[in-house]
Amino acid sequence: MYILAPSLLAADFTKLGEQIKETERCGAQFLHIDVMDGIFVPSISFGMPLIQTLEKAGVEWLHIDVMDGDFVPSISFGMPVIRSIRKESKMFFDVHLMIVEPERYIQEFVDCGADGITFHLEATKNPQKVIDQIHKAGAKAGISIKPGTPLEEVYPYLSKADMVLIMSVEPGFGGQSFLPEAYGRIRKTREYLDRHQLAARLEVDGGIGKKNVREVMAAGANVFVAGSAVFRKRSIEENIRRFHDAFAGKPEEVND
Repeated sequence: MYILAPSLLAADFTKLGEQIKETERCGAQFLHIDVMDGIFVPSISFGMPLIQTLEKAGVEWLHIDVMDGDFVPSISFGMPVIRSIRKESKMFFDVHLMIVEPERYIQEFVDCGADGITFHLEATKNPQKVIDQIHKAGAKAGISIKPGTPLEEVYPYLSKADMVLIMSVEPGFGGQSFLPEAYGRIRKTREYLDRHQLAARLEVDGGIGKKNVREVMAAGANVFVAGSAVFRKRSIEENIRRFHDAFAGKPEEVND
């Protein structure tokens, strides 16, 4: 018995669902999925967002999590898909590197289409060098910290960074609940930025939805990463509209 296993890596990721159905219709029973960590092989692979739907709904930034199975337990796809969707989108690609030694791949991710690269303070021995490397490659530089990392450790780098990302969940898995202690960390970071008149954006990632986005806004954040709250329950367009309503100061909908 001979088996044909089409490789997902070679698919057109703007038509991924259609192409998978087509391979099934034509008799393929196996699907080959390449998962690369950037350590065993040079590349890192990533997943597939719904680009056209998001743009139609008014999304301007796309947050792309890149995980290596080392810095965080999960592994996600990376460079091949970023490169393929870059051709189809004008959104700002906000690439979040949850990988060890991110300095190894900065230029490659920029070449693939990253507009901004956020790395973890905990993942490198020289954060300032990574920030300089990102800027030299022509991208915006962001720096992130895990929930358990003292805020004071990231403060020295905020005068050079374009964005600071406060994780409101433990990084590595989607669908987690927002950690209540994150509110205080967001407020303190906002106070530090304002006190020192720093222009860095304040991004928050993890467990953000319509029920808490206004509180996160009030704490001082101005960039909000949302996964489950955008892609689950209702249509993507409806979910995004609710976020935009919150940004515009409209009251939260009752009985929802």
